[in-house]
Amino acid sequence: MPQVNLIAVLLCGVASLVLGGIWYSPMLFAKVWQREAGLSDEQAKSGNMAMIFGGAFVLSLIAAYVFGMFLGTMPLAGAVGAGFSAGLCWVGASYGINYLFERRSFALWAINAGYHTLQFTLFGLILGAMH
Repeated sequence: MPQVNLIAVLLCGVASLVLGGIWYSPMLFAKVWQREAGLSDEQAKSGNMAMIFGGAFVLSLIAAYVFGMFLGTMPLAGAVGAGFSAGLCWVGASYGINYLFERRSFALWAINAGYHTLQFTLFGLILGAMH
């Protein structure tokens, strides 16, 4: 099993939250995402935010760690390309399958798949630069 830089994994987790904070903010896709996901303002603000953000952070760490194992010592350009491909073709395509059966909109798919495409591209950049 390849060594994975745990500091890089931690940075990936932080980058994931920062990206999500921007991506799903009012300056980008918050209103369209909320409408397409069928969430009212009250629903979007409800719930245990510490659990939601903490859980998202932990899941991002897991994804980054396993992706780092997959990348191994891949050169930076290859790691960035692999991140883009994993985000779009693995995560995005998987969302697409679910969204087809759930009859969810293309707009919701584009927003969520776009986020994960950028997330894994960032993972590739960070892990590739720090392996």
